[in-house]
Amino acid sequence: MSTAQYPVNEYDHYHAHLYYDEKSWPIAEQLLLTIEEQMHYKVGRRHKKCVGPHPMWSCQVSFDKQSFDGLIPWLDEQREGLSVLVHPITGNDLVDHTDLACWLGEPVALKLKMFQ
Repeated sequence: MSTAQYPVNEYDHYHAHLYYDEKSWPIAEQLLLTIEEQMHYKVGRRHKKCVGPHPMWSCQVSFDKQSFDGLIPWLDEQREGLSVLVHPITGNDLVDHTDLACWLGEPVALKLKMFQ
């Protein structure tokens, strides 16, 4: 069982990074299509390689404080075992991805050297 902190709505802007692999890609893609086409959130590129500090395939969803309370519980219910990093956008990438990072599901160890 994870001891990661559950996301709390305290900032103006956020990213949620969905993590997936070849096996879980169909689940992730359906979830991302729903988020983008039905819920109208900004969904980034669907990466099928490691990008930035993310050690798995991933995709970023951008949202704000007003959307947080609807999106996060919904995403937690719909993620079907996918790990999701949720962090605010404060202008300090290292702090955003470490001290302020929260998780839906199991945390994934990030590649933080790029921020140093």
